Amino acid sequence: MFYLSKIEHKLTLPPYLLALPIREAILSELERLFLDKVIAKLGLCISVYDIISIKGGSVFPGDGAPTYLAVFNLIMFRPFTGEIITAKLLRSDADGLRLSLGFFDDIYIPKHHMPDPSHYVSTTSTSKTGTWYWDYGEESFAIGDSEEIKFAVQSVSYPPIPVEQPKDSKPFAPMVVNGSLNQDGLGPISWW
Repeated sequence: MFYLSKIEHKLTLPPYLLALPIREAILSELERLFLDKVIAKLGLCISVYDIISIKGGSVFPGDGAPTYLAVFNLIMFRPFTGEIITAKLLRSDADGLRLSLGFFDDIYIPKHHMPDPSHYVSTTSTSKTGTWYWDYGEESFAIGDSEEIKFAVQSVSYPPIPVEQPKDSKPFAPMVVNGSLNQDGLGPISWW
């Protein structure tokens, strides 16, 4: 789920940071540049773990700030296929579930990966939200609001950044995790 990724990055240090010790100034700039950002194929940046080396400090003609080459490790969130994760339910609709880890909210359980057999019941006839139920023999078990849910990661994707988005579309997610509840031991923790 969490990985260390070694990165080499050339950065220009803004003049207002030059009063700080160089290591502290570069750490501050790296955090501004990378924290809470998704890097394709690496994942979501959680923290700068350490700075391995700093080289440079040259001021190029026409530039009012020094440029450094920093080599550092980032702590990245990138779940692997088959990993079992526990998350909170954010929303339930006819297309499936949306889950959250608190720091990452783009986890989806599509309806074809819900427990088999299961069914969806809409809250009202005009509502887009409702509740999913797992049908086990004679009983139906609900997937309730704000419940902790164990799911298996099916895929992690990095969609291309759209040039234009329709006004009524959902916000762009640079990293999307798709999961499944269709295995033993998965679903709301209260079931098991």
